Amino acid sequence: MPSRRTLLAALALPAPALAQTQARPMRIIVPFAAGGSGDITARLVAKHIEGTTGQPVVVDNRPGANGVIGTMAVKTAPPDGMTLLLATSSTHSANPSLVRDLPYDPERDFTGIGIFASNGAYLMVRPEAPWRDVAALVADAKARPGRMFFGHFNASSRLPGEMLNIMAGTQVQGVPYRAIGAAFGDLIAGRLDLIFVDTTAGDAYLAQGQTRALAVTAPRRWARWPDLPAMAETWPDYHLTGFLGVAVPAATPRPIAERLNGLVNEAGQAEPARSRMREFGLDPKVLDLEQIATLLRAEREKWARFVRLAGIEPE
Repeated sequence: MPSRRTLLAALALPAPALAQTQARPMRIIVPFAAGGSGDITARLVAKHIEGTTGQPVVVDNRPGANGVIGTMAVKTAPPDGMTLLLATSSTHSANPSLVRDLPYDPERDFTGIGIFASNGAYLMVRPEAPWRDVAALVADAKARPGRMFFGHFNASSRLPGEMLNIMAGTQVQGVPYRAIGAAFGDLIAGRLDLIFVDTTAGDAYLAQGQTRALAVTAPRRWARWPDLPAMAETWPDYHLTGFLGVAVPAATPRPIAERLNGLVNEAGQAEPARSRMREFGLDPKVLDLEQIATLLRAEREKWARFVRLAGIEPE
């Protein structure tokens, strides 16, 4: 196994030299199941790094505990630049407010090396659902308190449902799932009434007609779907967007973090990854390490406010 000094030197080298020096695959750990937005984004980043450097990159899905299991795997990994985390609004923004005794501190234990901002989430129902808009869904939910259900598989899919209950005065029951695919399966089968899913993961289901969207949680309508209203058009305070990003253990040497920051920034701007990300509702940012740290801090504060607004207690 290469020493840290060898890896530090390798990551400072041009791409061809980097490919010759690295002796083991790089891993991007996704703390959620395959098929979600994190998985999709990680594979785009991995493909770019492989193509640019010749370095093999493996995407490793570690779902469970609202992202805590995969996040901890990166926290305890050697800080040598070979193990990356697909960081999300759930792992780095919401979990500090939702998880009691969280075993990691997003700011103390990690260094962010890349950010892909998100358009938020779709409010999705099955195609044959009787509601044509959010108003009709809310009216039905009020008429049947406690007898409608929404699925959630991470903090980013749970919080929008809880906020809907608070702002609309409904009692839609949340049902937890380990993986996004299981939640979609139950929605399509009619065992769930609605689901909130980020635009990246939800886009394929929407495009294939497997689901129907009633609204987006972004502050305003998305140019790609101009007829799809924003939740904020009904409740001005209801706007919830997030991010996907990449992080490494905080002890990672600065030169390695900077080299990886450059690679991830490149991945977000290079084709075809850039077009794919934008198609999915992501906005790849070119940010240095300090700018990323500032953005992550602001996101954490924003999500803490929304968790308080939704009245969710840490569990």
